[in-house]
Amino acid sequence: MNSVEIYTDGACKGNPGPGGWGVLMKSGATEKELYGGERETTNNRMEMMAVIQALRALKRPCAITLHVDSQYVLKGMTEWLPGWKARGWRTAAKQPVKNVDLWQALDELVRTSGHTIAWRWV
Repeated sequence: MNSVEIYTDGACKGNPGPGGWGVLMKSGATEKELYGGERETTNNRMEMMAVIQALRALKRPCAITLHVDSQYVLKGMTEWLPGWKARGWRTAAKQPVKNVDLWQALDELVRTSGHTIAWRWV
C-alpha cells in the first residue's frame, strides 16, 4: 500500500462568499497539486471540499496521513460523525447537521475507498 501525505486548506472571502480550496499530495518524490473554488460558499465547505477532492484523486487504496487546519473537519471525522449518523444526521442538540451533503460524501469516500487515514491537525 502506497504512503501518501496530504495537506489541505480552504478559505473564503466573507463567510459566505467566494472561496477556494487547495491540496498538496506527496508520495515519495512525486507531488501533485489540486485546487478549485466556488462563487458562493463558506470556509467550512471549502475545507471539506479539499479533503473530498484529495481522496477522489487517489486511484487505489493508500496509507494516508491527512493534514488539515480545520478543527471542524478534524473533529467531524474523528469525533462527531458516529453520533450524527446514529441520530439520523442530527447534532446532539437535535438540529440538522450543516453541510450534510459533503459530510455524507466524505463518509462514503472514507468507508469505501480502502484507505487507511491518520488525521493530523496543523
